[in-house]
Amino acid sequence: MLPTILDLSSLRAAYQSGLTPLDAIEEVIARRAASRDPAIFITPVPDDDLRAAAKALMARAPEANSLPLWGIPFAVKDNIDAAGLPTTAACPAYAYRPEADSTVVARLKAAGAIIIGKTNLDQFATGLNGTRSPYGAPRSVFDAAYVSGGSSSGSAVTVASGLAAFALGTDTAGSGRVPAAFNNLVGIKPTPGLLPNTGAIPACKSVDCITIFAATVGDGVTIRKVAEGFDAADAFSRRAMPANLPVSGLRIGVLTDAEREFFGDKEVEALYDQAIDRARGLGATIVPFDYAPFREAAALLYDGPWVAERLAAVETFLATNAADFDPTVRGIIEGAKGKTAVEAFNGRYRLEELRRKTEAEWEKADVLLLPTAPTSYTVADMLANPVVLNGRLGRYTNFVNLLDCAAIAVPAGFGKGGLPGGVTVIAPSFTDDALAPLADALHRAAGSGMGIDRQAGIPEASRVAPGDNGFIEIAVVGAHLTGMPLNHELAGAGGRLVKTCRTSGDYRLFVLPNTTPAKPGLLREPGHKGQGLEVEVWALPADAFGRFVQKIPAPLGIGKLTLEDGSSVSGFVCEAHAVKGAEEITAFGGWRNYISAKLAS
Repeated sequence: MLPTILDLSSLRAAYQSGLTPLDAIEEVIARRAASRDPAIFITPVPDDDLRAAAKALMARAPEANSLPLWGIPFAVKDNIDAAGLPTTAACPAYAYRPEADSTVVARLKAAGAIIIGKTNLDQFATGLNGTRSPYGAPRSVFDAAYVSGGSSSGSAVTVASGLAAFALGTDTAGSGRVPAAFNNLVGIKPTPGLLPNTGAIPACKSVDCITIFAATVGDGVTIRKVAEGFDAADAFSRRAMPANLPVSGLRIGVLTDAEREFFGDKEVEALYDQAIDRARGLGATIVPFDYAPFREAAALLYDGPWVAERLAAVETFLATNAADFDPTVRGIIEGAKGKTAVEAFNGRYRLEELRRKTEAEWEKADVLLLPTAPTSYTVADMLANPVVLNGRLGRYTNFVNLLDCAAIAVPAGFGKGGLPGGVTVIAPSFTDDALAPLADALHRAAGSGMGIDRQAGIPEASRVAPGDNGFIEIAVVGAHLTGMPLNHELAGAGGRLVKTCRTSGDYRLFVLPNTTPAKPGLLREPGHKGQGLEVEVWALPADAFGRFVQKIPAPLGIGKLTLEDGSSVSGFVCEAHAVKGAEEITAFGGWRNYISAKLAS
C-alpha cells in the first residue's frame, strides 16, 4: 500500500520490497479516477499508455531502482513539451503536438521517471493564482473555495493530492513557489539557466526557470540534479558555478516592520514569525534588512518594460487570435504594445541601480527568509478582482529571477482556518545546493507534513545533510578585525563574520615591532592562566582562503587556536623569536582594546 503522498524514498522502498512500476501506475490510475478536482490535468496520459510505459521501463531496466528515478510518476506543466502529448499553454487554439521531449523531460524520462500527464496553468504562464484557464481552476487541496496558486496550478495540486511524486512547473514571478505554499509543498526554484528551457514556451524568456514541486527538499534536489545541465540549444542556459554559504554563523535576513505587508492576514504573518523563530533555533543569526530595493525591482516585472517579453513570446499568435486569450491575460500582454526601446533600456538601467542597492543588503545577510505569499484568496474573490489580488501574491517573489537568485519554498505550517502558509529561502545565484540543508531543516521543524497529509512524517532518507560548502574558518586577532585596516582583505574576498569570541586562557599577545599597519603577535604558553584574548572567526571561500594565507608575511603564520569553549580553529600565530623584547599587551584582553587605549592616551 502506497502512502497518501508519493515521495521518492517511500516509492524506492516499496520497489525494493517487490512492488513494480506497473503496480504503482495502477495506483496512480485509480487515484486519478477518484480525484474530485476536474481541473488538474489538461491532457492526462491515457490509462493503457501509462501501463505500456511502465512495462517498457521494466523491460529496459528490470532491476528495481536501477535508474535514478526508476518508476517515479511525474506530471508536466502544459507549457513544457512532452513528445506525443499536445502542448497548449492553456489556450486550445494555440495547441501543437511536439515530436520531441523538452530537454528536461527527456532527461527525467531517461532516468526512469514516468510521465502521467500535462497539467493546467494560468494561460501562457501569466498569473500567480491558477484561475486564468479555459480548462477550469484547480483548487487548494485544503479548501476547494480557495485558489491553488499559479501559474503552475495543476502541477502543484497533482503532487499535493498524491497523484505524482513530483511535477515540473515554470517560474517567472513566483509560479514555482506560490502554488507550493498554498498546497503544503516544496518548490525548487533554481538559479536562472541552471535547468535548460529548451522545449518550454516562454513567458519572459530572459528570466524564466523550469521548477520542481516535490514532497520534500531532498526529493526536489535529487530531481533537480537529474534535470540540470548546460544545453547549447537554449541561449539562456548556463554552466553551473556552485557557490557556497558559511558552514556556521549563517546570517538570515528578515523583513523589518516597515516592509511587512500581509494585507491583513494575521495568520500568515504569525506563520512567518514562527519560521523566523525556527531559523533562530537552528543556530542562525537573524538580521533585519531593507526589502525596499528588492520590492522596487519586483515591480519592474509587471509595471516595467519586462511585460514586453510576454508579448514577444506570443506576438504572432496574438495578432490573429486575440479572441482566444483569457481576457485578463490578453489585457496584461497587450499592455506591452505601447512599450518602447527607450523604456526597455531605462528599465534595464533601473534594475542595475536597484541591484547595486541590494548589494548593500547582501553584505548584511547570507540568506533571505521571506513569506512565499502574504495571503491567499478564494476563487470567487480572485475572479472579481483578478489584477489587484494577483499582484499581491507576488510581493515577495517577483524580484528573485530579475536579480538572478536561487530559491527554495517550503511549508511553514497552518493557520487556524486550516490553510497552509509558506516561506522561501533565497540566496545569490548558484547557491542551490548550499540552500538545501537550511530549507530541509526549516521544513522538518515546521511539522506540517507533506501535501494534503498534514500528519505525514518527512522520511529520514530524504534528509539533506549539511555538507562541506567550501568555506574555511579562520580566527583573526589584530589588523584583520572588523573596523581594522586590513579587514577588507577578508570582506572583499567573500568572507563572512561567523562570531566574536575569546581564546582559551593560555595565550599571550605582543605588539610586533616595525609593522605597518601595526600588528600583534599571538603566542600560546601552556600553563599561562589568563582570561583569553578576543578574536573574530571568519569564514572564507576555500580558494580565497588559500590566496589569503599565501600573502601572510613572516613572522606570522596560520596554526590551530584553542577557543574558550574548547573547540579549535585555524588562526593567526606568531614565531616566538619575533616577540623577544616586544611590548606585551595580554592584559588588555585583545588588540581592539589596546588600540582604543592607545588612541585615548
